[in-house]
Amino acid sequence: MTTAKKPAEGTAEKTAATGRSLAWVRRRHSVARFWRSYRKQRAGLLGLCALILIALIALAAPLLVGGDVQSVTNAPGTALESPSGEFPLGTDQFGRSLLGLLIWGARISLTVGLLAAALSVAIGSLVGIISGHFGGWFSTVLMRITDWFLVMPTLVLAIVLATVMSRSVWTVILAIGVTSWPTTARLVRAQTLAVESRPYIERATALGGGHSHIMTRHVLPNVMPLVLAQTTLGISNAILTEATLAFLGLGDPNVVSWGGMLQDAREAGAVSSGHWWYLAPPGIAIAIVALAFTLCGRAVESVLNPKLGATR
Repeated sequence: MTTAKKPAEGTAEKTAATGRSLAWVRRRHSVARFWRSYRKQRAGLLGLCALILIALIALAAPLLVGGDVQSVTNAPGTALESPSGEFPLGTDQFGRSLLGLLIWGARISLTVGLLAAALSVAIGSLVGIISGHFGGWFSTVLMRITDWFLVMPTLVLAIVLATVMSRSVWTVILAIGVTSWPTTARLVRAQTLAVESRPYIERATALGGGHSHIMTRHVLPNVMPLVLAQTTLGISNAILTEATLAFLGLGDPNVVSWGGMLQDAREAGAVSSGHWWYLAPPGIAIAIVALAFTLCGRAVESVLNPKLGATR
């Protein structure tokens, strides 16, 4: 009797291993198809190349400019020098190189944008899937809360949270993430309702699939393309919001970011005194990164939804 069970157990293990290997093969093929379609989107490819270049520069900031670039006491130049051979973008009011600050600030701006967008999309996806799956009074309550956040100005809520909490990078990330999720929740809920109406969901329920099984194995994989596109679009908004909060003096004063550089330029009177080299670099950097993420997001949308790409 024991010897009869061993072949059956071995066959079950082989079947499970074969199923896992086939799943990985399908995932690799899906990624390859996605990349082939994405490469045809010239604007998206340009945005991706720009983001990769900026990310590499940000990661290599300690090697390119060193950590002393943020020091006020060891500034190598004089205050508000115009661009020159030694300082290609000039200096700030403390004599620090603006090029070095710009490179170092990319680390904070990109980190805040990525983490805040990830937090926002995670909250929105969770609320949207739960609301679309369960329905009833519970879904109504969640959607009324979502509507309240949706009609309230995101920037105002972020300013309130950043004001009452301690000034740090994590506060900015939290303030942006917990105030910008309603749009994602609405989109994911609509997609969840569409997925839940398909016949295979009824079959899975009839075969004994629980709520967690339905949401994680059937609903989540079908809404992931929408979540991915929403994430790439949300990063640009998060970077702009971080720059706005830093410009208003609500960022972390101990770190360098592009928004913080704009706030320092305003305090130094760069606008009235005509020191354009203090204002232009961080503003242009913010615009370039936001545009690059937007181009990538639009390209991802077009790849995942060919009908949408055809109408543009």
